[in-house]
Amino acid sequence: MKHLAWAFATALAAAAAPAMADEALAKARNCMACHAMDKRLVGPSYKDVARKYAPDGGAAVDKLVQKVLKGGSGVWGVVPMPPNAGVNDAEARKLVAWILTLE
Repeated sequence: MKHLAWAFATALAAAAAPAMADEALAKARNCMACHAMDKRLVGPSYKDVARKYAPDGGAAVDKLVQKVLKGGSGVWGVVPMPPNAGVNDAEARKLVAWILTLE
């Protein structure tokens, strides 16, 4: 029985690893200074972003990647999102893909 519990725990950790890695990337790139998982800070919560954009599929990914890289304004209020010079295209895609799974 211990082996079954250990196997289950290992499988669960492996499944959660990509999500944790992407949250770690968001923290490393300072995204969490303005965004939180489930509440508005300076910008919208990641879950609110996911609810708004996930239904748009691939078009949403491209649109949000550009917002991460170049910034934007007017969608979530008057506070603009600044461009993120410290985030490259691959990282932006990874972050956006992760965010869109959070709805």
